[in-house]
Amino acid sequence: MRVGDLIYMNPWWDGKEDYHVRRWKEQRFHWRPKWLDRLSLKPFSLNFVLGPRQVGKTTGIKLLIQELLKDNPPESILYINVEVLPSHRELLNLLREFQELKAKEDIKTGYVFLDEVTSLEGWWRGVKPLIDTGLLENNVVTVTGSSSLRVKRDIELFPGRRGSGKTIEVMPLSFPEYVEIMGLKKPELHREKVLKFFEDYLTTGGFPASINGLPMDDLLGAYIGEIVRFGKSLEIAKETFSAVIRSAPSATSFRALAGMTSGYSYKVIQDYIEFFTELYILGISYLKQGNQVLYKREKKFFFRDPLLARLFALWSGTKLKEYALYEWVVQEHLHRRFGEVYYYRNSYEVDAVAGDLKVEVKAGKAHRKYPKNVRVLEKEDVPFFLLELTPP
Repeated sequence: MRVGDLIYMNPWWDGKEDYHVRRWKEQRFHWRPKWLDRLSLKPFSLNFVLGPRQVGKTTGIKLLIQELLKDNPPESILYINVEVLPSHRELLNLLREFQELKAKEDIKTGYVFLDEVTSLEGWWRGVKPLIDTGLLENNVVTVTGSSSLRVKRDIELFPGRRGSGKTIEVMPLSFPEYVEIMGLKKPELHREKVLKFFEDYLTTGGFPASINGLPMDDLLGAYIGEIVRFGKSLEIAKETFSAVIRSAPSATSFRALAGMTSGYSYKVIQDYIEFFTELYILGISYLKQGNQVLYKREKKFFFRDPLLARLFALWSGTKLKEYALYEWVVQEHLHRRFGEVYYYRNSYEVDAVAGDLKVEVKAGKAHRKYPKNVRVLEKEDVPFFLLELTPP
């Protein structure tokens, strides 16, 4: 394969509009991702963009390419969907040829985008030798991949070789971001609209396609593909998700979850849950007492987006509890705001502890008294609490 064979991936070489950009424009709700501004565009940079499937990584990259085209020749930008390449040697040869074309056209700075690299075993072997020999020093290389990129620890293979590069995690929209793209200004003045938007958000989650009313079978299929790709059993995955959903929102242990399956060991269940956290499907909230985190005690597991919770509940044939969904959304938003979230248990239990906040979600739960420093959220309080959480 030669670089010229990739013109169908790089339509700007031919003066044509990109397919993803065209689809983006056609959507009812579309927005420019804010994470684009965090990427380094200074040579040399090796950026990594991680996140779930269909969260908008590829579309975001294509929008960035459109912006780069305003000040750079089309031939200075190379996009490769790595899924089509048979080996890392093919990638290495394509990048070499691209550098030769740049030199021939007297192009100083090149922009290379390698999409979905985790689909190619050993993809980094096609990049690292060129970095080590300085052939990419006048380039900005941006690598994207499903969150399985993190599982394989590929980033750690580039110590001291990142230049000005950044690592960015792209997640589905938070509820405040969802309200923003819906065009609602001063949401504190529109209580009923906020409640309606939150009801919709609990159904669609923050994925662009679902927000635009598209069927999400492809999203579930993409995750199933990831599970299979890494040699995991679909049956064990189903039973693990079912156990997590049935035990929620109570704190539990790997042994207790294993006891809810058809006989799998707690080590197997632990392995699967850790795998799902690497795929950004699940998060883990540990017990924290004072300044001590008790990692060996029971844990709370939460889904990182409402749509993911619904998809995997449906896939595993398990009924989803609404009050668990409310708690999960609060835990995820606190995790995004503070980078971590815990729970507390003493004479009473607090669902979520992060920063200086202690939050108890009472949607659908029995009432009891809590200390004054615990924020107790009724069902209708949750969306307004989420809107209060300012980004870090």
